Amino acid sequence: MAIGRKIPLAIERYLLDIAIIAIMAIIYAPLLIHWYDGWLNKSISIEHEYFSHGLIGLPFAAYIIWTQREEWRKIPDNAHPLGMVFLILGGISYLSGQSELVNLSFPTILAGLCLWLKGMPGFKLQFVPWLLIFFATPNAAPYLIEPWVLPLQTFIAGTAGFILLQFGLDITVVGTNLFVGGRIVEVAPHCAGLKMLFTSLYVGLMLLYWSGALKSRRNTILLLSGAAAISVTANILRNTLLTLFHGTGQEGAFEWLHEGWGGDFYSACMLGTLVLLLNVIEGKRQR
Repeated sequence: MAIGRKIPLAIERYLLDIAIIAIMAIIYAPLLIHWYDGWLNKSISIEHEYFSHGLIGLPFAAYIIWTQREEWRKIPDNAHPLGMVFLILGGISYLSGQSELVNLSFPTILAGLCLWLKGMPGFKLQFVPWLLIFFATPNAAPYLIEPWVLPLQTFIAGTAGFILLQFGLDITVVGTNLFVGGRIVEVAPHCAGLKMLFTSLYVGLMLLYWSGALKSRRNTILLLSGAAAISVTANILRNTLLTLFHGTGQEGAFEWLHEGWGGDFYSACMLGTLVLLLNVIEGKRQR
C-alpha cells in the first residue's frame, strides 16, 4: 500500500513539469528538427548557418538544466509579472507564422516560464542555459551585421595579399578582391569570418561554464578576447590558403577547404585551441 501511494504522489508532484515539457515538445519539436536538419545538411539559409553551434549548444543547455533540477525544485514558487509578459509575447510571435518570430518565440517562452514559475531567482539559476539557447536561435542578426563588415573584409583581403606577397606570388589587392594568376578571389561578407567568430565566442562561453571559470571576470574577458583574436587570425589564414589554392589552379584543395570537410576540420582545430588557451589562463591563475 505504501508503494502504491508513493507512485501517485510522485506523479502529482511532477505533473505540472511533465505537462509543460509535453506541451513544449509538441509545439517546438518540429522547429528544433528543422534547425538540426538545416545545420547538418546545410539546407538552411546561409545566415541561419551562422547559428550551427546550436548543434552542440542546445544539448549542453539541456544538460545544465537537468543537473540543476534539484536546485530548481528548492526555489519557492513565485510568479513574476514579467513572466506573463514574456509568455504573451512568445505566444504572439509563434502564432504570427513569420519564421524569425517563430524562432525567437522559443527562448521568449522559456524565459517566461522561468519567471512565471520561480520568479527572478529561477531565471537567474537558468540564465546560462537560457543564454546558450538564445544565442543558438536563428534570427536576422547576420543580415543586420553584414553591411557593416566591409572594413573587416578589406582588412582580411589586404592581410592575405601581404602574406602571399612574402612568398613571391604576383598578387594585386583591390578592395575586397585579390587578383592572382589571372584569377580573382573575393572576400565576400560570408567569408569575413562572422560565423567562425560567433562559434568561437559561443564555445568559449560553454568552456567557461564547464570549467567554472565563468565566475571570474578576468578569466572570462581573457578567454572571450582570445577567442575573438584566434577566430580573426584563423580566418585570415583560411582566406590566404583559399586564395593560394584558387590562384594556382588547385581547385580540388580549394573546394576541400571552402565547402568540403576540410573547412569543418579547420574550424574544429581552431576551436581546439580555445581549450589550450583556457588551460593557459587557468594555469596562470593557479600560479
